[in-house]
Amino acid sequence: MFERFTQDAREVVKGSVAVSRRAGDGRVTDEHLLLTMLEQEGTRTAFTLAALGVHDRRASLEAALARARRRAGLSRSESDALAGLGIDVDSVVARAEENHGPEALGPSGSARRRWRGSFTPAAKETLVRSLRIAAERGDRRIGGAHLLLALTTAPGVVSEVLADHGATYQSVARLLPGG
Repeated sequence: MFERFTQDAREVVKGSVAVSRRAGDGRVTDEHLLLTMLEQEGTRTAFTLAALGVHDRRASLEAALARARRRAGLSRSESDALAGLGIDVDSVVARAEENHGPEALGPSGSARRRWRGSFTPAAKETLVRSLRIAAERGDRRIGGAHLLLALTTAPGVVSEVLADHGATYQSVARLLPGG
C-alpha cells in the first residue's frame, strides 16, 4: 500500500512517528497523524486545512485534543453518553487526578518511556481507509488529503474535533480536485 502513497502522504506517516516520539507516546495514533498535517506547509493538505480555517484555530484544536487525552481518550459524545447514564466524566477525572496526580487517566508511564515502533489499530485503519477513499474518488495515488479525509470519517476524538473546527468529510472533499 505504501508504494501508492505520494511524497506528501509519506511525509505525514514519517512525521507522525516523530510527533509521537516527541510527545513521549509509545505508538502512533490518529492524533499524531493530524498534528503532523498541521505542521506541514505548502502541501495540498496544508492548503485545505488553511482554507477551512483550521490552521487559524490550531490552538483550540490542540486544546480539545488535550482535554480528550485527559479524559482517557473519550470523545465529547462518549462523555455525553456517560452523562446520560449519570456518570460525570469530569468528576471522575478530577478524582483520579486528585488521588493519582495529573494526567492519571492519560497514557501510562511505561508507554511514555518506551517507543514500541508501531501504529495503533485505529491509526492503521485510517491508513487503510485512505486507500479506500482514494479508490472511491478514482485516484491512483494516496495523498495527504486522502489521509485527512480518512481522519474525518474515523469514529472518535479526532474526527469529532475536526468537525468542531469546520473540517468534515464534505467540507474537505469540496476543496479537493474532483470534490
